[in-house]
Amino acid sequence: MARSGWFETVAEAQRRAKRQLPRSVYSALLAGSERGVSYQDNTDAFAELGFAPHVAGLAATRDLSTTVMGRQISLPVIISPTGVQAVHPDGEVAVARAAASRGTAMSLSSFASKSLDEVVEANPTTFFQMYWLGGREVLERRMNQARERGAVGLILTLDWSFSYGRDWGSPAIPEKIDLKAMASFAPEVILKPQWLLRFARSGSLPDLAAPNLAEDGVAPTFFGAYGQWMQTPPPSWEDVAWMCEQWGGPFLLKGISRIDDARRAVDAGVSAISVSNHGGNNLDGTPAPIRVLPSIAETVGEQVEVLLDGGIRRGSDVVKALALGARAVMIGRASLWGLAAGGQTGVENVLDVLRGGIDSALLGLGKSSVRDLGRDDVLIPEGFQRRLGDGG
Repeated sequence: MARSGWFETVAEAQRRAKRQLPRSVYSALLAGSERGVSYQDNTDAFAELGFAPHVAGLAATRDLSTTVMGRQISLPVIISPTGVQAVHPDGEVAVARAAASRGTAMSLSSFASKSLDEVVEANPTTFFQMYWLGGREVLERRMNQARERGAVGLILTLDWSFSYGRDWGSPAIPEKIDLKAMASFAPEVILKPQWLLRFARSGSLPDLAAPNLAEDGVAPTFFGAYGQWMQTPPPSWEDVAWMCEQWGGPFLLKGISRIDDARRAVDAGVSAISVSNHGGNNLDGTPAPIRVLPSIAETVGEQVEVLLDGGIRRGSDVVKALALGARAVMIGRASLWGLAAGGQTGVENVLDVLRGGIDSALLGLGKSSVRDLGRDDVLIPEGFQRRLGDGG
Protein backbone atom coordinates (compact mmCIF):
# COMPACT_ATOMS: atom_id res chain seq x y z
CA MET A 1 0.00 0.00 0.00
CA ALA A 2 1.36 3.41 -0.94
CA ARG A 3 2.09 5.76 1.93
CA SER A 4 0.15 9.01 2.07
CA GLY A 5 2.08 11.80 0.39
CA TRP A 6 4.80 9.44 -0.79
CA PHE A 7 6.66 10.22 -4.01
CA GLU A 8 8.70 7.77 -6.06
CA THR A 9 11.27 10.06 -7.69
CA VAL A 10 13.34 13.14 -6.93
CA ALA A 11 11.73 14.69 -10.00
CA GLU A 12 8.34 14.40 -8.27
CA ALA A 13 9.80 15.99 -5.13
CA GLN A 14 10.91 18.89 -7.31
CA ARG A 15 7.45 19.23 -8.88
CA ARG A 16 5.82 19.27 -5.44
CA ALA A 17 8.35 21.82 -4.19
CA LYS A 18 7.51 24.05 -7.14
CA ARG A 19 3.81 23.77 -6.34
CA GLN A 20 4.41 24.50 -2.65
CA LEU A 21 6.86 27.39 -2.77
CA PRO A 22 6.45 31.04 -3.74
CA ARG A 23 8.02 31.73 -7.12
CA SER A 24 11.05 33.61 -5.77
CA VAL A 25 11.79 30.96 -3.14
CA TYR A 26 11.63 28.14 -5.69
CA SER A 27 13.77 30.12 -8.14
CA ALA A 28 16.44 30.56 -5.46
CA LEU A 29 16.79 26.77 -5.23
CA LEU A 30 17.68 26.46 -8.92
CA ALA A 31 20.64 28.80 -8.47
CA GLY A 32 22.48 28.23 -11.75
CA SER A 33 24.67 31.17 -12.73
CA GLU A 34 24.64 33.11 -16.02
CA ARG A 35 23.35 30.96 -18.92
CA GLY A 36 23.05 27.87 -16.71
CA VAL A 37 25.41 25.81 -18.90
CA SER A 38 27.06 24.11 -15.92
CA TYR A 39 23.76 23.67 -14.10
CA GLN A 40 22.31 21.82 -17.08
CA ASP A 41 25.45 19.79 -17.76
CA ASN A 42 25.52 18.57 -14.17
CA THR A 43 22.42 16.48 -14.78
CA ASP A 44 22.70 15.86 -18.52
CA ALA A 45 26.15 14.31 -18.20
CA PHE A 46 24.83 11.43 -16.10
CA ALA A 47 22.44 10.50 -18.92
CA GLU A 48 25.41 10.04 -21.28
CA LEU A 49 26.78 7.23 -19.13
CA GLY A 50 25.40 3.72 -19.52
CA PHE A 51 25.54 0.46 -17.59
CA ALA A 52 26.82 -3.03 -18.43
CA PRO A 53 24.38 -5.30 -16.52
CA HIS A 54 24.41 -9.04 -15.80
CA VAL A 55 21.36 -11.32 -15.86
CA ALA A 56 22.30 -14.32 -13.69
CA GLY A 57 24.47 -15.02 -10.70
CA LEU A 58 23.29 -11.77 -9.13
CA ALA A 59 23.82 -10.94 -5.46
CA ALA A 60 20.78 -11.76 -3.32
CA THR A 61 21.64 -9.05 -0.82
CA ARG A 62 23.56 -5.81 -1.31
CA ASP A 63 25.60 -3.75 1.15
CA LEU A 64 25.22 -0.02 0.59
CA SER A 65 27.26 1.13 3.58
CA THR A 66 30.56 2.99 3.46
CA THR A 67 32.59 5.47 5.49
CA VAL A 68 33.14 9.19 4.97
CA MET A 69 35.77 11.03 7.00
CA GLY A 70 35.89 8.20 9.51
CA ARG A 71 32.13 7.97 9.98
CA GLN A 72 30.13 4.88 9.07
CA ILE A 73 27.06 5.67 6.97
CA SER A 74 24.34 3.33 5.74
CA LEU A 75 24.37 4.52 2.14
CA PRO A 76 26.91 6.48 0.05
CA VAL A 77 24.88 9.70 0.15
CA ILE A 78 25.37 12.56 2.59
CA ILE A 79 23.68 15.94 2.87
CA SER A 80 25.56 18.79 1.20
CA PRO A 81 25.81 22.11 3.07
CA THR A 82 23.36 24.61 1.60
CA GLY A 83 22.60 27.99 3.12
CA VAL A 84 19.36 29.35 4.60
CA GLN A 85 16.99 26.39 4.21
CA ALA A 86 13.95 28.57 4.89
CA VAL A 87 11.76 26.56 2.51
CA HIS A 88 10.30 24.95 5.65
CA PRO A 89 10.01 26.23 9.24
CA ASP A 90 12.17 23.38 10.60
CA GLY A 91 14.87 24.00 7.99
CA GLU A 92 18.21 22.31 8.61
CA VAL A 93 16.98 20.60 11.77
CA ALA A 94 14.42 18.62 9.75
CA VAL A 95 17.09 17.68 7.21
CA ALA A 96 19.47 16.61 9.99
CA ARG A 97 16.79 14.45 11.61
CA ALA A 98 15.97 12.85 8.27
CA ALA A 99 19.63 12.07 7.61
CA ALA A 100 20.02 10.59 11.10
CA SER A 101 16.92 8.44 10.68
CA ARG A 102 18.38 7.02 7.47
CA GLY A 103 21.83 6.49 8.94
CA THR A 104 23.80 9.14 7.13
CA ALA A 105 25.68 12.37 7.75
CA MET A 106 24.52 15.97 7.79
CA SER A 107 26.61 18.89 6.55
CA LEU A 108 25.64 22.29 7.94
CA SER A 109 26.41 25.50 6.07
CA SER A 110 27.86 28.40 8.04
CA PHE A 111 25.12 30.40 6.23
CA ALA A 112 22.44 28.09 7.66
CA SER A 113 19.28 29.41 9.31
CA LYS A 114 19.58 26.99 12.28
CA SER A 115 22.37 26.82 14.83
CA LEU A 116 25.01 24.12 14.93
CA ASP A 117 23.86 23.19 18.46
CA GLU A 118 20.34 22.41 17.23
CA VAL A 119 21.59 20.43 14.25
CA VAL A 120 24.15 18.36 16.19
CA GLU A 121 21.41 17.50 18.67
CA ALA A 122 19.31 16.26 15.75
CA ASN A 123 22.20 14.40 14.09
CA PRO A 124 25.49 13.80 15.97
CA THR A 125 27.22 12.97 12.67
CA THR A 126 27.34 16.57 11.49
CA PHE A 127 30.11 18.20 9.48
CA PHE A 128 30.35 21.99 9.72
CA GLN A 129 31.00 23.96 6.53
CA MET A 130 32.92 27.23 6.35
CA TYR A 131 33.90 29.77 3.73
CA TRP A 132 37.16 31.69 3.87
CA LEU A 133 35.46 34.62 5.50
CA GLY A 134 36.87 37.20 7.88
CA GLY A 135 40.55 36.25 8.07
CA ARG A 136 42.53 33.81 10.22
CA GLU A 137 41.62 35.16 13.64
CA VAL A 138 37.90 34.98 12.94
CA LEU A 139 38.18 31.58 11.27
CA GLU A 140 40.16 30.08 14.14
CA ARG A 141 37.54 31.26 16.60
CA ARG A 142 34.73 29.75 14.52
CA MET A 143 36.59 26.46 14.14
CA ASN A 144 37.01 26.25 17.90
CA GLN A 145 33.32 26.99 18.40
CA ALA A 146 32.37 24.29 15.86
CA ARG A 147 34.56 21.75 17.65
CA GLU A 148 33.12 22.67 21.04
CA ARG A 149 29.56 22.38 19.72
CA GLY A 150 30.08 18.87 18.42
CA ALA A 151 30.98 19.06 14.72
CA VAL A 152 32.81 15.85 13.80
CA GLY A 153 34.40 17.18 10.62
CA LEU A 154 35.01 20.41 8.77
CA ILE A 155 34.21 21.36 5.17
CA LEU A 156 35.90 24.30 3.47
CA THR A 157 33.96 25.46 0.40
CA LEU A 158 36.04 27.18 -2.26
CA ASP A 159 33.93 26.58 -5.40
CA TRP A 160 31.99 29.81 -5.20
CA SER A 161 32.90 32.91 -7.15
CA PHE A 162 31.14 36.21 -7.75
CA SER A 163 29.17 34.78 -10.70
CA TYR A 164 25.66 35.16 -9.36
CA GLY A 165 23.71 36.75 -12.24
CA ARG A 166 21.31 34.65 -14.29
CA ASP A 167 20.20 35.23 -17.84
CA TRP A 168 16.66 34.21 -16.90
CA GLY A 169 16.61 36.53 -13.91
CA SER A 170 17.92 36.20 -10.39
CA PRO A 171 15.21 35.91 -7.74
CA ALA A 172 14.52 38.89 -5.53
CA ILE A 173 15.66 37.98 -2.02
CA PRO A 174 15.14 40.52 0.77
CA GLU A 175 17.81 41.45 3.30
CA LYS A 176 15.43 40.37 6.05
CA ILE A 177 11.78 39.51 6.47
CA ASP A 178 10.10 42.67 7.75
CA LEU A 179 6.82 44.43 7.01
CA LYS A 180 8.22 46.00 3.85
CA ALA A 181 9.42 42.65 2.53
CA MET A 182 6.14 40.98 3.47
CA ALA A 183 4.19 43.59 1.54
CA SER A 184 6.47 43.24 -1.49
CA PHE A 185 6.17 39.45 -1.63
CA ALA A 186 2.51 39.22 -0.62
CA PRO A 187 1.18 38.78 -4.20
CA GLU A 188 3.21 35.60 -4.78
CA VAL A 189 3.06 34.27 -1.20
CA ILE A 190 -0.74 34.50 -1.10
CA LEU A 191 -0.82 32.08 -4.03
CA LYS A 192 0.92 29.44 -1.89
CA PRO A 193 -1.34 29.22 1.19
CA GLN A 194 0.05 25.86 2.37
CA TRP A 195 3.58 27.28 2.61
CA LEU A 196 2.29 30.30 4.46
CA LEU A 197 0.24 28.10 6.79
CA ARG A 198 3.31 26.05 7.75
CA PHE A 199 5.09 29.14 9.01
CA ALA A 200 1.93 30.48 10.66
CA ARG A 201 1.58 27.25 12.63
CA SER A 202 5.23 27.39 13.66
CA GLY A 203 4.78 30.92 14.99
CA SER A 204 7.73 32.25 13.01
CA LEU A 205 8.64 33.87 9.72
CA PRO A 206 11.31 32.61 7.29
CA ASP A 207 14.62 33.53 8.91
CA LEU A 208 17.38 34.90 6.69
CA ALA A 209 19.89 35.38 9.50
CA ALA A 210 23.08 33.30 9.85
CA PRO A 211 23.32 32.36 13.56
CA ASN A 212 26.53 30.38 13.11
CA LEU A 213 28.32 33.57 12.06
CA ALA A 214 27.16 35.58 15.06
CA GLU A 215 29.60 38.00 16.67
CA ASP A 216 28.90 39.21 20.22
CA GLY A 217 25.54 37.48 20.07
CA VAL A 218 24.38 39.29 16.91
CA ALA A 219 23.77 37.14 13.83
CA PRO A 220 24.34 38.80 10.46
CA THR A 221 21.80 38.58 7.69
CA PHE A 222 22.62 36.29 4.78
CA PHE A 223 23.58 39.27 2.64
CA GLY A 224 25.55 40.82 5.47
CA ALA A 225 27.63 37.65 5.72
CA TYR A 226 27.84 37.46 1.93
CA GLY A 227 29.21 41.01 1.85
CA GLN A 228 31.84 40.12 4.43
CA TRP A 229 32.90 37.12 2.34
CA MET A 230 33.20 39.30 -0.79
CA GLN A 231 35.48 41.70 1.08
CA THR A 232 37.77 38.95 2.41
CA PRO A 233 40.81 38.29 0.15
CA PRO A 234 40.66 34.73 -1.27
CA PRO A 235 42.79 32.10 0.51
CA SER A 236 46.14 30.76 -0.62
CA TRP A 237 47.11 27.09 -0.47
CA GLU A 238 49.15 28.02 2.60
CA ASP A 239 45.91 29.27 4.16
CA VAL A 240 44.23 25.94 3.39
CA ALA A 241 47.12 24.06 5.01
CA TRP A 242 46.91 26.35 8.05
CA MET A 243 43.20 25.68 8.38
CA CYS A 244 43.72 21.90 8.16
CA GLU A 245 46.35 22.11 10.89
CA GLN A 246 44.20 24.30 13.13
CA TRP A 247 41.22 22.00 12.80
CA GLY A 248 43.29 18.89 13.45
CA GLY A 249 40.63 16.42 12.37
CA PRO A 250 38.65 15.20 9.34
CA PHE A 251 38.73 18.00 6.75
CA LEU A 252 37.02 18.09 3.36
CA LEU A 253 37.87 20.64 0.68
CA LYS A 254 34.82 21.25 -1.52
CA GLY A 255 35.10 22.56 -5.05
CA ILE A 256 37.83 20.64 -6.90
CA SER A 257 37.54 20.37 -10.68
CA ARG A 258 41.23 20.30 -11.69
CA ILE A 259 43.91 17.66 -11.25
CA ASP A 260 46.53 20.18 -10.15
CA ASP A 261 44.19 21.57 -7.49
CA ALA A 262 43.52 18.03 -6.25
CA ARG A 263 47.26 17.46 -5.88
CA ARG A 264 47.65 20.72 -3.99
CA ALA A 265 44.78 19.81 -1.71
CA VAL A 266 46.57 16.58 -0.83
CA ASP A 267 49.76 18.50 -0.14
CA ALA A 268 47.79 20.89 2.11
CA GLY A 269 46.78 17.94 4.29
CA VAL A 270 43.05 17.54 3.62
CA SER A 271 41.31 14.26 4.46
CA ALA A 272 38.85 14.41 1.59
CA ILE A 273 37.87 16.43 -1.44
CA SER A 274 34.56 16.96 -3.17
CA VAL A 275 34.59 17.25 -6.93
CA SER A 276 32.12 20.07 -7.48
CA ASN A 277 31.17 23.23 -9.37
CA HIS A 278 28.83 24.45 -6.62
CA GLY A 279 25.81 22.98 -8.34
CA GLY A 280 26.37 25.14 -11.41
CA ASN A 281 26.36 28.28 -9.29
CA ASN A 282 30.04 29.05 -9.72
CA LEU A 283 31.84 29.98 -12.94
CA ASP A 284 29.41 29.04 -15.71
CA GLY A 285 30.98 26.80 -18.35
CA THR A 286 32.77 24.63 -15.79
CA PRO A 287 32.27 20.96 -16.78
CA ALA A 288 29.93 18.74 -14.83
CA PRO A 289 31.72 17.16 -11.86
CA ILE A 290 31.05 13.64 -13.17
CA ARG A 291 33.10 14.50 -16.30
CA VAL A 292 36.20 15.47 -14.32
CA LEU A 293 35.80 12.91 -11.53
CA PRO A 294 37.64 9.96 -13.21
CA SER A 295 40.90 11.81 -13.81
CA ILE A 296 40.89 13.32 -10.32
CA ALA A 297 40.08 9.98 -8.65
CA GLU A 298 42.86 8.30 -10.63
CA THR A 299 45.34 10.92 -9.48
CA VAL A 300 44.58 11.28 -5.75
CA GLY A 301 42.01 8.59 -4.92
CA GLU A 302 44.50 6.48 -2.99
CA GLN A 303 45.65 9.45 -0.91
CA VAL A 304 42.36 11.13 0.08
CA GLU A 305 38.68 10.30 0.02
CA VAL A 306 37.02 11.59 -3.15
CA LEU A 307 33.38 12.67 -3.06
CA LEU A 308 31.21 14.23 -5.76
CA ASP A 309 28.38 16.71 -5.63
CA GLY A 310 26.34 18.16 -8.45
CA GLY A 311 23.51 16.73 -10.52
CA ILE A 312 22.53 13.73 -8.37
CA ARG A 313 18.86 12.99 -9.01
CA ARG A 314 18.69 9.17 -8.98
CA GLY A 315 20.24 6.21 -7.25
CA SER A 316 21.74 5.21 -10.59
CA ASP A 317 23.57 8.57 -10.66
CA VAL A 318 25.13 7.67 -7.32
CA VAL A 319 26.25 4.29 -8.66
CA LYS A 320 27.81 5.91 -11.73
CA ALA A 321 29.76 8.30 -9.53
CA LEU A 322 31.00 5.46 -7.33
CA ALA A 323 31.99 3.40 -10.37
CA LEU A 324 34.10 6.31 -11.61
CA GLY A 325 35.96 6.74 -8.35
CA ALA A 326 33.82 8.53 -5.76
CA ARG A 327 33.46 7.12 -2.27
CA ALA A 328 30.12 8.87 -1.78
CA VAL A 329 28.07 11.77 -3.12
CA MET A 330 26.58 14.87 -1.56
CA ILE A 331 23.05 16.04 -2.33
CA GLY A 332 21.79 19.60 -2.08
CA ARG A 333 18.80 20.47 -4.26
CA ALA A 334 17.33 16.99 -3.96
CA SER A 335 17.13 17.25 -0.17
CA LEU A 336 15.81 20.82 -0.36
CA TRP A 337 13.04 19.74 -2.71
CA GLY A 338 12.17 16.95 -0.31
CA LEU A 339 12.16 19.43 2.58
CA ALA A 340 9.82 21.77 0.70
CA ALA A 341 7.58 18.89 -0.34
CA GLY A 342 7.17 17.35 3.10
CA GLY A 343 9.56 18.50 5.79
CA GLN A 344 11.57 15.78 7.51
CA THR A 345 9.41 13.08 5.94
CA GLY A 346 10.06 14.53 2.48
CA VAL A 347 13.83 14.40 2.99
CA GLU A 348 13.57 10.83 4.27
CA ASN A 349 11.54 10.08 1.14
CA VAL A 350 14.32 11.46 -1.09
CA LEU A 351 16.95 9.37 0.72
CA ASP A 352 14.75 6.28 0.40
CA VAL A 353 14.32 6.93 -3.33
CA LEU A 354 18.08 7.15 -3.76
CA ARG A 355 18.67 4.07 -1.61
CA GLY A 356 16.22 2.07 -3.72
CA GLY A 357 17.85 3.21 -6.94
CA ILE A 358 21.33 2.34 -5.68
CA ASP A 359 20.18 -1.12 -4.62
CA SER A 360 18.45 -1.77 -7.96
CA ALA A 361 21.54 -0.74 -9.91
CA LEU A 362 23.78 -2.95 -7.76
CA LEU A 363 21.44 -5.86 -8.36
CA GLY A 364 21.54 -5.38 -12.12
CA LEU A 365 25.31 -5.03 -12.13
CA GLY A 366 25.77 -8.19 -10.08
CA LYS A 367 27.49 -6.41 -7.20
CA SER A 368 27.08 -7.30 -3.55
CA SER A 369 28.54 -4.03 -2.27
CA VAL A 370 28.98 -0.42 -3.35
CA ARG A 371 32.69 -0.98 -2.71
CA ASP A 372 32.83 -3.48 -5.59
CA LEU A 373 31.89 -0.96 -8.27
CA GLY A 374 34.42 -0.07 -10.97
CA ARG A 375 34.79 1.36 -14.46
CA ASP A 376 33.83 -1.91 -16.12
CA ASP A 377 30.31 -1.37 -14.80
CA VAL A 378 29.68 1.80 -16.81
CA LEU A 379 29.77 2.68 -20.48
CA ILE A 380 31.75 5.88 -21.02
CA PRO A 381 31.22 7.42 -24.47
CA GLU A 382 34.15 8.85 -26.37
CA GLY A 383 34.76 12.48 -25.48
CA PHE A 384 32.82 12.29 -22.22
CA GLN A 385 35.66 12.94 -19.81
CA ARG A 386 37.44 16.23 -19.20
CA ARG A 387 41.00 16.44 -17.86
CA LEU A 388 41.60 19.87 -16.38
CA GLY A 389 44.92 21.08 -15.00
CA ASP A 390 46.89 17.98 -16.01
CA GLY A 391 50.21 19.77 -16.36
CA GLY A 392 52.18 17.34 -14.23
